[in-house]
Amino acid sequence: MPDERSEKQAAAQQAVDILHEISTILNCHLDRRMLSICISMIENGVNPEALATVVKELRAETQNGLAEAAPRRR
Repeated sequence: MPDERSEKQAAAQQAVDILHEISTILNCHLDRRMLSICISMIENGVNPEALATVVKELRAETQNGLAEAAPRRR
């Protein structure tokens, strides 16, 4: 069994590596950890399009928060 488990782990790692390369090429700004979380959520039934929308909205909120905080720091 240990060989089967390590093979599955290696395959999962390879999949994350490939998806990270694609993410980098497309400038998605997702690191391996974030990709792993997204993959896990999708495997557990989360709608991929809905997940993408949430990620975009969270990024926009973060950027807006940073833009609003920047003038206060001066």
